[in-house]
Order: sequence, then structure tokens, then C-alpha cells
Amino acid sequence: MKELKTKEETKDILKRLEQIYPDPETELQYSNPFELLVAVILSAQTTDKQVNKVTKDLFKDLKSPKDFARLEPQELEDYIRGVGLYRNKSKYLVKTSQKIIKDYDGKVPQSRSELMKLSGVGRKTANVVLSCAFDKDAIGVDTHVFRVANRIGLAGSDNVEETEKELMQVIPQNLWSLAHHWLIFHGRNICKSRTPKCDECIINEYCNYYN
Repeated sequence: MKELKTKEETKDILKRLEQIYPDPETELQYSNPFELLVAVILSAQTTDKQVNKVTKDLFKDLKSPKDFARLEPQELEDYIRGVGLYRNKSKYLVKTSQKIIKDYDGKVPQSRSELMKLSGVGRKTANVVLSCAFDKDAIGVDTHVFRVANRIGLAGSDNVEETEKELMQVIPQNLWSLAHHWLIFHGRNICKSRTPKCDECIINEYCNYYN
């Protein structure tokens, strides 16, 4: 088993990350919980920057679950061709919108279990929506969070759900949502997948990968 950081070490790691990423927020652009849900579903295997390009036009014409629910998936494809896996995502979005209307009175549900009943919504997507749209404590483990957490030693698993559980144990609950963003930004800017900038890293002394 990999050596994991203590709570004291974790506290210092998070403190340092906060210094370079103060007041972090998702880079996805949205104006309500439904738009965020759509954007997060679209973001799988696609950058936030590219999603924002697509949703800029998408949300001009389609503003609510009703607008999405009345479409055939093929009609939606024309709007979202700029993202990866757009054919599957168009099906997810139509089904999800129909279910939100049918089962949730047209409103995005506010619990993880209910969110995960929607097409195209896994645990990570549900956690991001809970955290960003509803201000609830949650850690969404995307590829950046997974990579950075396991390289540093905040987690030690090859499984996304186990990584989330380990992070929830070592990070205070009131910092879950912030830590999610700190790890994402650090993964994008410093702890990159192929060419990490270890010598520039503010937490390299703690990092199992570096040491």
C-alpha cells in the first residue's frame, strides 16, 4: 500500500494550494443548475474551454429541460458537435431532460442518489453539480483530481471511488469543494499528465511521485 499523507501534512498541502489558487470556482459557464448539469455532462473527455464555446450558442436557443426534452437526439447533435462523444451526450441530455420534467417537476434534483438516476450522470458529475450549483460539500474526482491526489499521496488507489473516499477521510468536510478545485487547477497548471512541472511545484517536498 502506498504511503498516504497525515492530516497535518494534508493541512499544509491545502494551505499552500490555497495561496496560489485563492477563491477557486469552476471554469464552466452557466447561469442556473440545469445549465451547469448540461455543461458537466458535456465536459467528459472535453476541456472546459471547449465546452464553454459550445454552450455559448447552445444556451441561447435551449434554456430549459423542456427545450431539450422536445428534441430528437440527432437535432441536438448539431449544437454539440464541438465536444467529444457528442452523439452519446445528445442522447443523455434528451433523456435526462425528459426525466427531470417527469420525475422532478422540471428542477434539477439536489441529492447525489437522485442525480445519479439521470442519464450521463455518474458520481463525479453529481458531486460537481452538488458542490457548484447547490453549495453542498462534495469532492468530484475527475482525471486531474485523481492524478494529483495519488501522485502526492493524499490518496493511494487506482480506483476513482476509493480515491474519493480517501480524500474525504483526510480532508476536512468544509474544504471538500475547495480542495476539488485546488487539485484540478494544480493538475492543469503544474502537475500535468505527461510533463509535470515538478521543480515549480509548491508542494513537491510532500509529493511521493517527485520524491
